[in-house]
This record gives sequence, C-alpha cells and structure tokens, in this order.
Amino acid sequence: MVTMDGGAAAILTELGQSERIVGTAAPDFFTAFAGAERTELDSIPVLDPGQGNSESVVAAKPDLVVGISSYSFGGFDGTPSVERLQQAGAASLVACDDAPSPVQNIDATYTFIQQAATVFGAQAQGTQLVDRIKAQVAAAAPAPGTAPVRVLALSSAPQTGQPLMTQGGSGLANGIITLAGGQNIAADQDSDFASLSTEQVAALDPQAIVVITGFSPQSDAELTAAIRSSPALASTTAVRENRLVTVPQSITLSPSVLNGQAVATIAKGIHGTE
Repeated sequence: MVTMDGGAAAILTELGQSERIVGTAAPDFFTAFAGAERTELDSIPVLDPGQGNSESVVAAKPDLVVGISSYSFGGFDGTPSVERLQQAGAASLVACDDAPSPVQNIDATYTFIQQAATVFGAQAQGTQLVDRIKAQVAAAAPAPGTAPVRVLALSSAPQTGQPLMTQGGSGLANGIITLAGGQNIAADQDSDFASLSTEQVAALDPQAIVVITGFSPQSDAELTAAIRSSPALASTTAVRENRLVTVPQSITLSPSVLNGQAVATIAKGIHGTE
C-alpha cells in the first residue's frame, strides 16, 4: 500500500496499518506530529518528498493507494490518476470533498476514517479515533451564546495591488474555523480557495486572522510578521488587536488525525482564551 501524503499515512497508522505502507509521498505532513507518533511516522519509507509523482507510486507496485485529497489523484501535476492506478493494478481510496457549501464541520474526516477502518477491518480503532477527535472538538467549542469571531484565513502576505487569496466556504478549513467559533469572511464563496479585494477585507473587518503555514517559503514567524505588517490589513480589528493564530495547512485543509488540534488552536487564538 502507498499513501499519497503523510496525512493519510498518519490515519492508517492510527488504524494499526503502518506495516502495510511500503511508502509515502508528502512527508512534510509529519511535521505537525511529535514524540512517539512522529518517530513511528518517520520510519515509513518516502517514495517522493513532493506530492507523489506517478512513476514513483506505480514503481512501488501497490495494490491500494490512499490519499486525503482528490488533488493527489491527477489534480496535482505529475500525480497518478485513478485510471492510471487501475491500469497498474492498484485500487484507490480517497477522502471525498462533496459536502455542501459552506462546510460547517469536519464530518468528511470522520467519514474517511470510518471508510478506511472498514476496508482494513479495523472498525474498533476507527471508532476510537473518531471519538477522540470529537472529544477534542467538543472541549474546544466556545461557550453557548458566544458570538462568532470574524476570521480571515491567509497563507501568504497580501501583495500590493492584488486580491487577497484566502479560504472559501467549500473546504474543510471553513468547517474547522466554524467549529472553533469563527465566521470565515469568505464563506459565501463556493470554492476551496477564494479571493477578496482589499476594499472587501476592510469592509468585512476581520477580528482575527488565521495564518495557515506550509505553503510559504518563509518561517512561521516570518510569515506571521509579514501578514501583521501588511498595509492592506493595518486597519482591521485583527491587526489592531494583534489577534493572529498560526496553524499548519496539513491539519487544517484536509482530513487529519490532528483536525481536533487545529480546532483547539484556532479557538484559543481567535477568542483569546488560555
């Protein structure tokens, strides 16, 4: 079995299937893990440090290829399509992203975990993992009656004269922000990724900014500082009150063992709780 990303590898490891993984792509997804979990994940052979080129995946001769994003199956340049894998004798298992927009939860994560658990006859482990994530989400939920915090999600600093690229309403990130007690100011855009003009951002006035790391070559601190100092955001409540919170894209944009951690991190950051 091959995983197209470290996120899928982590889920399968939680389901007790790590020994079946002959290799993975995108091991950068492991950086959000620590301790014994990270050590176990780091022991998985890396087929491709990038997004999983077709030649490397097919050469591993897997009978099953698993990924947490449909983009990994022909959507990203060089990745194998489902049809190419079928020709090579491999089945595919991928998390579906067909939830109605705007996404309000992380049910896609729970569904994928349960689907994978069923495939491997690991229903008990799947139930335990889902219950653990649900408990983390419940513990992070704001108190009843708490007003949603207007949130802008950014993975790069605004560029002069260009729209701000952010997260739309149809992606898992919108569900995570919602569960954390946030209201994504671009949730009305029916797409995973969205754009807003500087005028729109000023009018919507985000109260908090979620800095999504993992795409920029800058360090987390450098990226956060660049966003904080952007003239396009200077008038926002988020910058004036210095309410910025950093989360990795690997646990925010797609199904992950650590989706509950992402909810908790964002909830703490946008509500200013300890």
